[in-house]
Amino acid sequence: MFSLKRNEVKNSEDECKKESSCANCDESARCEEKKKNEHEEKLLKDRMRSIRHRVMVMSGKGGVGKSTVAVNLAMALAHDGYAVGILDADLHGPNIPKMLGLDKQHILGSPQGMVPLEIPPGVKVLSMAFLLDNPDSPVIWRGPLKHGVIKQFLSEAAWGDLDFLVVDLPPGTGDEPLSVAQMIKGDAGSVVVTTPQSVALLDSRKAVTFSRLLGLPVLGVVENMSGFVCPHCGGGIELFKTGGGEKAALELGVPFLGRIPIEPEIVTSCDDGWPFVLSLNGSAAEQSFKDIAKKVASVMEK
Repeated sequence: MFSLKRNEVKNSEDECKKESSCANCDESARCEEKKKNEHEEKLLKDRMRSIRHRVMVMSGKGGVGKSTVAVNLAMALAHDGYAVGILDADLHGPNIPKMLGLDKQHILGSPQGMVPLEIPPGVKVLSMAFLLDNPDSPVIWRGPLKHGVIKQFLSEAAWGDLDFLVVDLPPGTGDEPLSVAQMIKGDAGSVVVTTPQSVALLDSRKAVTFSRLLGLPVLGVVENMSGFVCPHCGGGIELFKTGGGEKAALELGVPFLGRIPIEPEIVTSCDDGWPFVLSLNGSAAEQSFKDIAKKVASVMEK
């Protein structure tokens, strides 16, 4: 007949007493929450160790082409041979899947966590859009819920080993940028996207200050929609002025990464789900994206 040894009986009794006392303790819920938080923090740190560099692409205001810059920056880095992931952290307006032709896709789970979708040349993508049954459904969440899902994207997704994780953020300096900045500390930095006009520059300067306050190095400023070359006469047209982003970078003491001129093909490629930088049309905008990617890699690989 099977029998327990005396020390096994004692251990069993001790465990019973412990469980009983925990259940009746006023602090039991707080204790369990502490254990859960410790576990989540460990999981996050473990995931971040497998990602060498993290790049937050942010802007002070909307409509400056931040997501376009994020997508093409990531694809240019991948084209240069780096292992790259893109996290679409704009929970209310997740546009990255549309720009990559993934807007009708959903993600699957695995024992290692959520599995990001992968597109050539091996770029991994994760977005709130992959979790929505209906693309027209709004995400109506307050801060704590948004913080929680961002933590899941970073700590519970099977990113694997990456050289760069490019994070596309919503405009401003609110919940999502703050959550991401606090979670990706380490080898991380921000790229601030602006257009040349003064109104956009006012808000982009706030993004630079935000990064500094959180101890996040500013990798540089990108001036998007910087001039337009007429396809008929070849003359330059300053639709939104030029040079404002470079001037702001100089005044704030941060690097200027480059200008991206307006090209109609950029809009077309985004709508068609094909990153413009892979079009290989030899245009000034294509070269600007590639040069910006090389500058970001050069700074972070030092």
